[in-house]
Amino acid sequence: MAAGKTTVASTLGNRLGWTVVDLDARIELQEQQSISEIFATHGERHFRAVEKRALTELLAHRHTVIATGGGTFVSIENRELINNDGCSAWLDVSLNTVIERLPLDGTRPLAAERDSMAILYAARRSAYKHAHLHLKADRATTDELASQIVIYLGED
Repeated sequence: MAAGKTTVASTLGNRLGWTVVDLDARIELQEQQSISEIFATHGERHFRAVEKRALTELLAHRHTVIATGGGTFVSIENRELINNDGCSAWLDVSLNTVIERLPLDGTRPLAAERDSMAILYAARRSAYKHAHLHLKADRATTDELASQIVIYLGED
């Protein structure tokens, strides 16, 4: 949630020469609706089913960097898929950083107001602790974060 996943994924993909896919953008393309519209029209359960299906399809491809949505890794099934078939990196930013970066414009359906954002932030952190790599991202640059992942992958 506003940690810079898509930006870091793009930098990482460029550095490795790998394909980069934003999972939410892929879902929006497949569903022909924005994430907010999917939530409003079909609900979170439908969105999570579509998300899991898209994630499973993407994980079948090697040399692909996937920028997931903030809630993707919360699902135990998704977490196991990612950790068994790939490498997961938690870009750990403070709640203050999330609040500074995240617009309260309705584009993030589960973080529509500051109080719900704080609850969501706390709930997701326990899931993120299962990532292969834990990166403190508040003060790190995109290049620094991508470099740490490259080193972890042994691709340097």
